[in-house]
Amino acid sequence: QVQLVESGGGLVQAGGSLRLSCAASGFTFEHYGIGWFRQAPGKDREGISCIKYDETTYYGDSVKGRFTISRDNAKNTVWLHMNNLETEDTANYYCAAHSDWTTAEVMCVQSPDYEWDYWGQGIQVTVSS
Repeated sequence: QVQLVESGGGLVQAGGSLRLSCAASGFTFEHYGIGWFRQAPGKDREGISCIKYDETTYYGDSVKGRFTISRDNAKNTVWLHMNNLETEDTANYYCAAHSDWTTAEVMCVQSPDYEWDYWGQGIQVTVSS
């Protein structure tokens, strides 16, 4: 059974940090690119960071310099370290797996939903002022 399970979300004050985890099972994790997306109420979903199988990364402008994505293929896990959180970071965060045939930027910014093979259920991050 294929699964992507997010954890580590919650409530944090502005300026604080959180680490999100995306734990994968049921597929050959090391062959896939992994992306983190977020969606706030009333806003479009945003691809904020992606990491390819070779650890090439992409960051959206809204998170560049504050968030760091990493992966451990032995643990089938990708992490999103989020520092200096802002109230604008409040959203539901999702991880997804991509067959990784393109660049990390294209994965995050241009790949339509049908190119993402698996999705997690999402986890809420709330940043208070």
